[in-house]
Amino acid sequence: MTTLFLALSCAGAFGVSDFLGGLASRRVPALRVLLLSYPASAVLMTALALGIPGRIEAGSLWWGSASGIAMGLAAWTFFLALAQGPISIVSPLTSLLGAVLPMLVGILLGERPGPVAVLGIVIALVAVALVSLAPTSASAATRPFTAKVAALTLTAGCTFAASFVLTAQISDGTGLWPLVSARWSATAMVVAATLLSRERALPPAPVRLLALGVAILDVAANITMLLALQSGLLSVASVLISLFPAVTVLLALVVLREHLTRVQVAGLLLGFLAVAMIGEA
Repeated sequence: MTTLFLALSCAGAFGVSDFLGGLASRRVPALRVLLLSYPASAVLMTALALGIPGRIEAGSLWWGSASGIAMGLAAWTFFLALAQGPISIVSPLTSLLGAVLPMLVGILLGERPGPVAVLGIVIALVAVALVSLAPTSASAATRPFTAKVAALTLTAGCTFAASFVLTAQISDGTGLWPLVSARWSATAMVVAATLLSRERALPPAPVRLLALGVAILDVAANITMLLALQSGLLSVASVLISLFPAVTVLLALVVLREHLTRVQVAGLLLGFLAVAMIGEA
């Protein structure tokens, strides 16, 4: 139950963070939001690490740094794919890759979830795909799923998955220091991305509060992700964490009064069923 709670808390934090980031990105390009939120999350994580006991271990710092680089690359390529291709294809494929690949790695490493949990994982994967599907719009014709978009989507999904796997390698007892390394590495990736683009200015004042909210939730998500992956099976925790699109969709429904498709409603219901099955396993 501890892993279930932590993984769902992580999914919740990631989901709300994505929602706030989406609101901010409606006003300015997403990279400008990340240029403020990622350094802010790194500073906040460093401040928290100073007050939480934990040994500084070189190996875990390297795992954390590698995880941060993977997450930074994932965020960059994901936003590029969303900007250039159809959301209805990019989003579910990215989410599925981020869930399936860590699950397979966990099984290859010898993890053996029980039969009920396995069925719950399969249902959760279907739920992630369904809830991430956006309605087909006229913009799909102007933003086709080209080879470039496919490459960006594949990179985003694989690097999200890599971040989960790398985080799971961090040793217990190291506190938050590996996550400090991860956040600063991710920040370096975002800074590098801005240097290669024209979006080098910080967002305007009205958007900064949203970006800082993203930073706070990003810290919460990474801490609960680490604890979930350390307390349970990678093959189970990674799939539960990947349910975060359901939170974003629910917030869009409540706050923005957006309408859900029948497919998305089915995905949400399957997600609840999957969580119940995994929790009982």
